[in-house]
Formats: sequence, C-alpha cells, structure tokens
Amino acid sequence: MFDAKPVFTAAEWEKLARGLENLGRLAAEKGMKIVYHHHMGTGVQTTGEMERLMTLTDPDLVSLLFDTGHLVFSGEDPEYILRKYAARIRHVHLKDVRRDVLARVKAEKMSFLQAVKAGAFTVPGDGMIDYGPLFKVLAEGGYEGWFVVEAEQDPAVANPLEYAIKARQYIKEKTGL
Repeated sequence: MFDAKPVFTAAEWEKLARGLENLGRLAAEKGMKIVYHHHMGTGVQTTGEMERLMTLTDPDLVSLLFDTGHLVFSGEDPEYILRKYAARIRHVHLKDVRRDVLARVKAEKMSFLQAVKAGAFTVPGDGMIDYGPLFKVLAEGGYEGWFVVEAEQDPAVANPLEYAIKARQYIKEKTGL
C-alpha cells in the first residue's frame, strides 16, 4: 500500500540505524530509552522493514513502538511482530481499523490522509482487530508500559468521549484491567 512511500538504499538504512543508536546513547546518558514508531507512508512500514531496522540496531539502544492500526492498515500481521519483538517493545498504540473503509481505501488507492478523513481508524473494539491474542502476548512478555488509545477520527462524527468509553470497556473486557 502507498507505492510512493520512501524505499531506503543500503546506505540510508545504515545512516538511519547509526543515527538511532547515537540517539539511544544520548538518551541512555539521561536514563531514557528511544522508541522507534513504524508508520504508514514511511521507510519503516512493512514487516520486512521493521525486521531490517531491528536487525541493524542494538536492542539496548533502540526499542520499538507497537502500533496495531498501522500494522493492520498496511496488511501486516501484528501478532507476528509482537511475538518476534516483544522484548524490544516499550510503548503501544492501540488503534483499530474499519474493514469496510480499508477495502474502499485500497480499491480507490486513497492516500493516507484521505484514508484518515474517510474514517479508516477507530478505537479498539470498533474495528477489525482482535486484541485478545495481542493482550495475551503482551502479558506473557511482561509488558508494563503505556497503552495509548488512538483513533484519527472527525470528532463531529465520532464523539471523543463516547469512543473513549467504548475503548475502555473493550480493553477491560479483554484484559480484566
């Protein structure tokens, strides 16, 4: 999806990896870690690209943000990524995808911005992602970080408070938290 997204050369991959590691060292001096956010329309969008970045970087210096919505939107398997990189995941974005809108986005070859405006994203429990297995893998891996619920939606169409409550109820149902 998104044929116009950047595709890095070998030299660009090395530059990205070394730059992230340098940032990781600076962050470590301050008692922090950096967390890389894979994202639609960027050079690190697909499973292969995430695997390459994780292979090229030191796990002690570069962690991974796990974004369910971006993975599913780009046709990737979030459970695979989660299982493979559980030890490196330091932050989680919970974003769901509306199946019917995603199909239209693909059929009409919409841009990412057009997809957002069309309502492709929603809160957990309102889309196509089954979070049960994902929460299980996170628990098994000992994840203790933040869950950030995201849903790029028009607030005139999707009332933020109503959707926040919907997401909270779904997460409680799936996790018991």
